[in-house]
Amino acid sequence: MLTHAIGKRSNKVKNLVERGAVKKFAEAIGDLHPIFVCEETGKQSRFKQNIAPPTFPRVFDYGIIEELNLPEKGLIHGEQIYHYERPLHVGEDVHCYCEVKNYYERRGKSGEMGFLLLKRYGEDLEGNLLFTEEQVVIITETVRREMMV
Repeated sequence: MLTHAIGKRSNKVKNLVERGAVKKFAEAIGDLHPIFVCEETGKQSRFKQNIAPPTFPRVFDYGIIEELNLPEKGLIHGEQIYHYERPLHVGEDVHCYCEVKNYYERRGKSGEMGFLLLKRYGEDLEGNLLFTEEQVVIITETVRREMMV
């Protein structure tokens, strides 16, 4: 169903690790660690500045993969894994993009389900990899049928 999208990538999109957004995100996840929100703590840390929580890249814009037309509702979040080369610094720009790594189908109790594996990337302005995020999106039988119409 979505095998045609395997290997497709979005264009890079520039995102800012903005202080206010980091604070709101930290509040939303219930982790107001001073390294995220207190400027003085950031300055005194080994990073010499504040950093973003590890799951903060979830709010970034990764661009659009034209060949991937997913519905806005009905998808199931299966799994998400982050790998960091270094933390994200508050105030820095990050270029982000997404790639379809795989798609396969399995039969479950509620019918045929699709498993879409996405990999997201974040790079600094020089093109050095900062992080990757791997996500599994589960597409239920009901959603699959709607997508085929």
